[in-house]
Amino acid sequence: MVTGDELAWVDAAAETIASYRRMIDAAVVQLSDDELMELPAGGINSVATVLRHLGGNLQSRWTSFLTTDGEKPDRNRDNEFQPWTQGRSELLAYFDAGWSALEQAVATIRTLAEKGTASSQRILIRGEEHTLAQALFRSVTHLSYHAGQIMMVARMVHQGEWKWLTVAPGRSADHNATTWGTSASRSIFAEEERP
Repeated sequence: MVTGDELAWVDAAAETIASYRRMIDAAVVQLSDDELMELPAGGINSVATVLRHLGGNLQSRWTSFLTTDGEKPDRNRDNEFQPWTQGRSELLAYFDAGWSALEQAVATIRTLAEKGTASSQRILIRGEEHTLAQALFRSVTHLSYHAGQIMMVARMVHQGEWKWLTVAPGRSADHNATTWGTSASRSIFAEEERP
């Protein structure tokens, strides 16, 4: 029988992935189309470029991940860092396709964990064997790195007031006082989750 402990790592990864998606979406919605594409400085990617890269990476890693290498032969990683020439909706659809592949993979991994077979499953990324846990946390680490980039670049290029996506400066004591001991204490959207 599979215990909750055997599912805990998958559920923790899924929760973390969802929190990064909320953060990315909350940053992107604050940017104009021009800000989304803007390079904050030479050699620094725009938010659009990072979204494009994440979309390509996640599609490659998690499409048919149980039967094919996570670095697909048709992926053009270098192209992901070229300027995006289409519109915002096309960019977000491309990013969403990668994100959807990740979410579907997590659901598949959870099903394997429920059956007790996740720990024995191995997959390849660039020819290197990974456990499902290694592959998933490799992807989460990559995602967290780029989510941080998105936040920094978005703050650099955005004109006007910024809606804080973490605890705002000077608000730590209030945040702790109102969320201590609850899941809202770690959430970037604690205000929305408070009773």
